[in-house]
Amino acid sequence: MSSISSVPAAVLNTSGGEGGGMHMPTLDELFPGPFWHIGDWFEFNRLDLVRVIATVALVTLIYLGARKTRLVPTRGQSTFELAMGFVHKQICEATMSPALARRYLPFIATIFFGVLALNITGVLPFLNVSSNSLVAVPMILAVCAWIAFVARGIKVHGLGHYLADNLFPKGAPKWMYVLLTPIEFLSTFILRPVTLTVRLMANMIAGHFLLTAFFVMTSYLLIDGGGLLKGVGLLTAAASFVFVCFEIFIAGLQAFIFAMLTSAYIGLAGEKH
Repeated sequence: MSSISSVPAAVLNTSGGEGGGMHMPTLDELFPGPFWHIGDWFEFNRLDLVRVIATVALVTLIYLGARKTRLVPTRGQSTFELAMGFVHKQICEATMSPALARRYLPFIATIFFGVLALNITGVLPFLNVSSNSLVAVPMILAVCAWIAFVARGIKVHGLGHYLADNLFPKGAPKWMYVLLTPIEFLSTFILRPVTLTVRLMANMIAGHFLLTAFFVMTSYLLIDGGGLLKGVGLLTAAASFVFVCFEIFIAGLQAFIFAMLTSAYIGLAGEKH
């Protein structure tokens, strides 16, 4: 979406033909038809292709950065170490003990860089959509985070003590457990993965439609608009660039928040409540 040419053709029908004019994007854009399918149980569409490209690019970059580590690092190794150091210091050690941070660094780094890679495709030309705009990938990542912190809690406390600590807050009158226990169950075991999923998905959907709307509007004003409207089109083009930069920031911020909350949940799971 960082150029008008990268906006999907389906939403750039700005002139000519029946129903010409400015056509704003709809949710149908997030549900493209399949390129290839096997019966009714498997299909491969544009979003799947974006996921594959993002994954291959991420794995390739990490491989190139880590394949030949040296005492005097190369520029690629320095960049890789700087990125891993950021996750280690600013996310893992900010929410866990140093020993636990080292143990969970590979998992948290996978979460952070995976979410970032799938987010950043929303501003790349010819990809121009984040696969986190649909619920499937954010939900899978949230389930992985849920499994990680529940497994950590059970490993440290045992199943019975872990459930008791989370569902029956100490110090509360026993008669209040009728109210508190369902609330604690929902907040710890249901709302945590749900909020992780919805926060990531909602931000990526909002960013996608904001950028697409601005580029469609800019295209319409510059191509079909009169003299004054073409001037407005130049302003919306400048605004589009600003929003692209903002969306890059949001892509990184959402990856940071997702990884930070996952790390915090894992750290808290081992604590006595």
